[in-house]
Amino acid sequence: MNAPVIQYEQRQQQTLTPRLQQAVRLLQLSSLDFAQEMQQAMSSNPFLEPEEPEAEDAPAAPESTAADDEHAGFQLETDSHRPSDQPWDGEGWSSHSGSRRNGEADADFELSEITAAVETLRDHLHSQVQLLTASARDRLLMATIVEAIDDDGYLRIGLEELQAIPGLDPMPDDGEMQVALKLVQSLDPAGVGARDLRECLLLQLKECDASTAEDLPGVARQIVTDHLDKLATRDTAGLSSALGLPEPVVARAFEFIRHLDPRPGWRFGAANTRYVTPDVIARKVRDRWTVALNPNVVPRVRLNRMYAELFKSHRNSSHKDLAVQLQEARWTVRNVEQRFATIQRVAEAIVRRQYQFFEYGELAMKPLALREVADELGLHESTVSRVTNNKYMATPAGVFELKYFFSRALATSSGGRCSATAIRGAIKDMIEAETPAEPLSDAHIARLLARQGLQVARRTVTKYRQMMRLPAYEMRRRSAFAEASAVE
Repeated sequence: MNAPVIQYEQRQQQTLTPRLQQAVRLLQLSSLDFAQEMQQAMSSNPFLEPEEPEAEDAPAAPESTAADDEHAGFQLETDSHRPSDQPWDGEGWSSHSGSRRNGEADADFELSEITAAVETLRDHLHSQVQLLTASARDRLLMATIVEAIDDDGYLRIGLEELQAIPGLDPMPDDGEMQVALKLVQSLDPAGVGARDLRECLLLQLKECDASTAEDLPGVARQIVTDHLDKLATRDTAGLSSALGLPEPVVARAFEFIRHLDPRPGWRFGAANTRYVTPDVIARKVRDRWTVALNPNVVPRVRLNRMYAELFKSHRNSSHKDLAVQLQEARWTVRNVEQRFATIQRVAEAIVRRQYQFFEYGELAMKPLALREVADELGLHESTVSRVTNNKYMATPAGVFELKYFFSRALATSSGGRCSATAIRGAIKDMIEAETPAEPLSDAHIARLLARQGLQVARRTVTKYRQMMRLPAYEMRRRSAFAEASAVE
């Protein structure tokens, strides 16, 4: 049996100090998360306080143009309810907050006057269940199914998993659960409680009357029931042959289906709206592009000098916790200054290197790597990466994440370099300029790019087109055919 051996090993290991750890953490936060972090720090640390701007200290507004005024708010709104790859053209829903009437006294002010009650999908369904003429047992089963429905209106849990939830005796059988589901599916909105897309569309088509001689709802039911796979590809020619109907009728049935709602539950509940506030603002002043920090995202936090001086004059061994908080307050103030100084330096470097983009658009975007900016500014590449994530720049062309300005280099036939962003812009311009009746295939686009000296494979064109969520050649051709048929 071997005796235990003690070995000594010497090695070097680099660790970050608490201040550097805080600096790194603050640097990678988005503007919203950073503001919340500062609010929390000021509420928990007595040595930190907000710095109130004085009227005489307010900076004079720079000379601006009409293009600058368009970005006064610099808020980019996105609707996360509806995914960007949604194949149907649905209407959007928005809620408008009310405002207080002029001349109304504070005593008469009620929150209900400005805040509309938001009805969720489940609330809407439960209110209908209570109005149905049904037994208490059936209503309980329906309520159980309603609670299992997802926010988009689909029931993705099997009925067998829901049977034991109500705790009824005797336990409901499959027949009772099916009846309860049918009752739920009869509620508003049409399509709610569906188990899949086919069932959702059929439930909505069931409510449609044959209001035309062509019976478009009937044709649509045939397509959804037996040929749902051809719906996404808009194979009107194949369906025309399979159904024995003229191709224009099939095309109009396609349009009829496109006006159905594949996510009926999304019209209820509060809209999950997200806002992006840029960290920096780029504008052209006297023929020169400048970058300035957005004052709306720079929290005015400072050290409370009075508390710091009181602590210094009355410091003793029993105030160790206060000493730690004072040190943390000093670190926080310095790290806040360092965060915004670093963001501005990186943004200025981006504007210098992508000057052509700001002048001429994405077709003039140059290849740019994180290491190039890091070497120019004397920073570590990981620092530049943290700065460019979740940080945004407002420009006359829109609001962009800082990492948008970085893209890999692609070789050209002349030996030069071109950015992937510029190629995507070229592809987008070609598709937007194509003749609708004769769209360009990905292979044709690749050949046109080659004539411009850009050697891009067909599969790369396909990948870039899909990244921009542009429809394929066949779908663009069929869409143009359907529009022409509708005009006729």
